Amino acid sequence: MLNKIFKKNKYSSMNITNMDKRREETKVPDGMWEKCKKCGIMIYKDNLKAQQMVCASCNNHMRMSARDRIDSILDKNSFIELDSDMNSVNPLEFNGYKEKVQKSKEKSKINEAVITGQGTIDNNATIICVMDSNFMMGSMGSVVGEKLTRAIEIATENRLPVIIFSASGGARMQEGIFSLMQMVKTSAALSRHNQAGLLYISVLTDPTTGGVSASFAMQGDIILAEPGAVIGFAGRRVIEQTIRQKLPEEFQTSEFLLEHGFIDKIVLRKDMRKTLAQIIAMHKEVL
Repeated sequence: MLNKIFKKNKYSSMNITNMDKRREETKVPDGMWEKCKKCGIMIYKDNLKAQQMVCASCNNHMRMSARDRIDSILDKNSFIELDSDMNSVNPLEFNGYKEKVQKSKEKSKINEAVITGQGTIDNNATIICVMDSNFMMGSMGSVVGEKLTRAIEIATENRLPVIIFSASGGARMQEGIFSLMQMVKTSAALSRHNQAGLLYISVLTDPTTGGVSASFAMQGDIILAEPGAVIGFAGRRVIEQTIRQKLPEEFQTSEFLLEHGFIDKIVLRKDMRKTLAQIIAMHKEVL
């Protein structure tokens, strides 16, 4: 009986060493799979990208890069980018800010937290601005505000609709008051666009918070949102500590905002292009 206990089997140290070696030899390269934060399923990244970053298992709308979003919305080869060479400076000489911007450029492969430009949706011309949470959490600094304002002014001058996809943690603290000024500047540009009788569609994605939600994100003639997006101004914990009450579980979600009349419609990502095309076509007929 003792012989059986000490007899080597498939789990012996020799075999375990070989198993570890084989596991190491067949190691999956980093970045090939992504875990859905909602249901926990592992998804092959190429499949996820083909599904527009939407989990096929639970319909979780994951964060999407600005360039992928532009490709999914606009007619093929119609996009002309504006102000692509505009870069942030460090007006307050904030320690480490320059290095953080550089790291964000390398990570996101873009120069700033928003891409702006002109393109067509079903052959209808539009100005489109898309924020990217991969760049410093989509925070709004001087360059973001300037790029948005210039794009809106071009739309006003050429009598074009504006579409802005918001994805932001709010104003960029490293730029202080220069960042907060962008709330006023973008709002003023949108006001002039509105006075010209032109259409502005705001699309809220995860997350849309802080100074962005308190300015241009919530000023659309029509406000759409993706499912499950976090949308609000102050953080949930800050509000709970201030009012000394527990907030509802769905608080600050697109579903909660729709129920309380803050947005017009929740649109699935696969339906976003079609929905935007219909709205622009209807507005064009009115004009």
